Amino acid sequence: MMLELQVRGCHNINFVTPEHVVPQILEALPEAVERGLRLPLVYNTSAYDGMESLRLMDGIVDIYMPDFKCWDPEASLRYLRAREYPEVARAAIREMHRQVGDLVVDERGLARRGLLVRHLVMPGGLAGTPEIARFLAEEISPHTYVNVMDQYRPAGRVSGEDFEEIARPISHGEYTNAVRAVLGAGLHRLDHRRGLASAEA
Repeated sequence: MMLELQVRGCHNINFVTPEHVVPQILEALPEAVERGLRLPLVYNTSAYDGMESLRLMDGIVDIYMPDFKCWDPEASLRYLRAREYPEVARAAIREMHRQVGDLVVDERGLARRGLLVRHLVMPGGLAGTPEIARFLAEEISPHTYVNVMDQYRPAGRVSGEDFEEIARPISHGEYTNAVRAVLGAGLHRLDHRRGLASAEA
């Protein structure tokens, strides 16, 4: 499948939430490389990854693309059902950066190697954007590439009374404040495809 995607002209091989298939990836790669696979490998994840799996991918993954969803353990328990998510995500992102470093792009703007962190802005600042930004700038690298995402939309159970505080899209002001918090933390490599220009104004 990886070779077929390469023939089709794909820019990378993107493994989405792949921790449970790490052994299969490692088994398939040598044959694929022998047969001509040259595309960067992307590990696309929620950052709720075990250290053992990540260490198995050391020297294999070219680009790590984790989410950092939530900073506060209580919010993580409520929305993710995993109080330990922030701690696990911090450890995972540290390990990812140790392996691949800051994001490197080629002359066409395509990612070739490194860390790219996604962060979804939540209503009422519930994701903890300022804290996440400070962690990335101070404990990972001020050159961390961050995609500050504005596409949160409530759906399913979130639309009801049980989660009334997040039963709405984010406002323009909330997104603007999130981007300012990220820039204020010292991060400067932000994705510019969604509303960033107006947020920086």
